[in-house]
Amino acid sequence: MSSESEIPRADQEGEDESSKSASKKASKKEAAKQEKLRRRQEAALAAAAAAATSLSIEEDPLAANYGNIPLLDLQSKVEADLKAWTKVGDLTHELKGKEVLIRGRAQTMRAVGKNMAFIVVREKGFTVQCVVTAQPDVVSKQMVKFAAGLSRESIVDVHGVVSVPSIAIKGTTQQVEIQVSKLYCVDKAMPTLPINIEDASRSEKEIEEALQAGEKLVRVNQDTRLNNRVLDIRTSANQGIFRIQCQVCNIFRQFLLSEDFIEIHTPKLIAGSSEGGSAVFKLDYKGQPACLAQSPQLHKQMAICGDFGRVFEIGPVFRAEDSYTHRHLCEFTGLDIELEIRQHYTEVMDIVDRLFVTMFDHLNNKCSKDLEAVGRQYPFEPLKYLRKTLRLKFEEGVQMLKEAGVEIDPYGDLNTESERKLGQLVLEKYGTEFYILHRYPLAVRPFYTMPCYDDPKYSNSFDVFIRGEEIISGAQRVHAPELLAERAQACGIDVSTISTYIDSFRYGAPPHGGFGVGLERVVMLFCGLNNIRKTSLFPRDPLRIAP
Repeated sequence: MSSESEIPRADQEGEDESSKSASKKASKKEAAKQEKLRRRQEAALAAAAAAATSLSIEEDPLAANYGNIPLLDLQSKVEADLKAWTKVGDLTHELKGKEVLIRGRAQTMRAVGKNMAFIVVREKGFTVQCVVTAQPDVVSKQMVKFAAGLSRESIVDVHGVVSVPSIAIKGTTQQVEIQVSKLYCVDKAMPTLPINIEDASRSEKEIEEALQAGEKLVRVNQDTRLNNRVLDIRTSANQGIFRIQCQVCNIFRQFLLSEDFIEIHTPKLIAGSSEGGSAVFKLDYKGQPACLAQSPQLHKQMAICGDFGRVFEIGPVFRAEDSYTHRHLCEFTGLDIELEIRQHYTEVMDIVDRLFVTMFDHLNNKCSKDLEAVGRQYPFEPLKYLRKTLRLKFEEGVQMLKEAGVEIDPYGDLNTESERKLGQLVLEKYGTEFYILHRYPLAVRPFYTMPCYDDPKYSNSFDVFIRGEEIISGAQRVHAPELLAERAQACGIDVSTISTYIDSFRYGAPPHGGFGVGLERVVMLFCGLNNIRKTSLFPRDPLRIAP
């Protein structure tokens, strides 16, 4: 998931094969389900249209207070005063008695006889209860009927006065109501939705508790969610996840700019492969073989050779690996860094330390509401981390595992289970779930990794872990062109395909290093989520290329 290439692990193969088979069956089943739903929706639309034409339109002197807004009026006909609008999340007791205008989605509707209806309106994860009560010269019975008949997820404009009920409101984030005076439908949703937001918002705990009480609630599975992602991301938890993700990028950028880094943008269409191996998406580039970049690795190093000193990039990364695991994607967002090294590769780890402690502090302090929204549906324990990030040598990690009865090849890589076990041991001994493991065996690192000066079997490299899973790979790079070519050949890379990269080091190159981290994996592990597809807006894995 990081900028460094990942060597396929034997322990992933069983998981991959079983997950692949299950995913294909689930995909076929989901496709049939979607076709059945499409037919049902078409029938519902036809029935609604027929009913609308058959109903006689009653005269209503208050008809101007409600109804469907004509499309003509939504084509930027009149400039609006944005100050007239109130966000649903800003509706508090302080606004009691004030007139407000809100826009949101009609989440649920409930009629109470012919004279009253309740609408829960949602905007960006915040919800408020709106009360439509028939009263002379303001709200007609026809308006109450219109409100109760809105289709779920339709977009509505609501005018009314804020009131504070005497008892707590269950099922809404805002503890006030709006006494509605005007109600307009901006855009109607289909009468039948593929998934209901209420169902998609339930936690596993709620579903299990209902089962124990003899009630069966709808469980929306992952394929159904991803096939209907535009609906799924409307849940409060998903709104929180992607606002947290936004802040991760924001802090990453702002911190590095404050450390004298500059942001660069490297090409994603390249000749050959950026990291070696077969896990590349190959394509024809005007008659020449090319591929999608597995990382910005080569170009960010070239930028250092171009005297930028310290660079970073936030951009897409492509991996054609057939990995059907909970933590792999074929396309993800990479957060990459490269910088000149003055003396030692620990200078790169210093940046990791300060950057991520700053990031975690910011998320905990500034994103509390978003974290709460995620936690309501996907409960998790706050991440444990130290003010000064723990650093262990690879040999120390191997020794800790050995003492716990886990045998590890001292010159091999850690498999998934070993990483998790080491994470558990580190938490027990040092009280942290965020730590750095460095000085990895050279054989398991990319060709451009600098060997250790005192033992060429090891390298000046590191991985960083959260909750027992790797999120970052980094290292000092080889800046000597002869050694670089030698290492590339040893790793099976055709040197002619990276000749411009190697040549860039022939004109004088400073010692340098860097790292890469997958944005989606950072958010997944910080929030304790069980699948990376939850933190990818529109995931791309070996079986999914839509929506």
